[in-house]
Amino acid sequence: MFDLSLDLVIFLVGAAFAAGFIDSIAGGGGLITIPALLLAGLPPAQALATNKVQGVFGAGTAALSYARSGLVDLRAQTGAALVAFAAGLTGAMLVSYLPTDVLKYGLPVLLIAIAIFFALKPGLNDTDRERRMSPLVFTATFVPAIGFYDGLLGPGTGAFFMLGFVMLAGYGVLKATAHTKLLNFASNLGGLVAFAMVGKPLWLLGGAMAIAQIAGARLGARLAIRVGSRVIKPLLVITSSALALRLIWQLI
Repeated sequence: MFDLSLDLVIFLVGAAFAAGFIDSIAGGGGLITIPALLLAGLPPAQALATNKVQGVFGAGTAALSYARSGLVDLRAQTGAALVAFAAGLTGAMLVSYLPTDVLKYGLPVLLIAIAIFFALKPGLNDTDRERRMSPLVFTATFVPAIGFYDGLLGPGTGAFFMLGFVMLAGYGVLKATAHTKLLNFASNLGGLVAFAMVGKPLWLLGGAMAIAQIAGARLGARLAIRVGSRVIKPLLVITSSALALRLIWQLI
């Protein structure tokens, strides 16, 4: 049976706070919480399930913070959020039936490419640009693809949503971040529903970490709203690169 000592809870709650802060700005909070849960002794499936519990609250808090600032209209994005939820649920339910090894080998390359894009692409700021895909087509194609991936594997989902909103929807960096958090919350929630049935998350631990996630996400969202692309872009480059390196290390 998993032993929840006080020092272990403090360690995991601290990790959740840091993850909530980083995730609300650039995604990649799982880089902190999943290794922390595994280090604490949780089996992989239970660690992933518990991570979904606290991650949902962090993403939801960030989405609400951005909505209150006027950066995303929650009602207008309800359809896209429902699509992301259904896709995340489907991906998580099929995770044991689909081969994911090929995706794992390709992920580091994609994440490094995203990091290079946001680091070197000129003119990436908080100003909207010409969109290459209508909202309806974007919701019907890109959103379910990334939501399904989030349920199936998960690492880098925020970076993939960000790239889509910037390149295809034509959003500025700050607006793209706001919309990313909403869809990331929805796909995370779908994944949580599926994981709750098979992964047996530790609900009390996930709840304690969720409180810290909420605090970190509120702080991070406030900073992103105040500073915009000047903090989002560098942090996105760092988190995408760090995730790529971690995935490469796991494959070696």
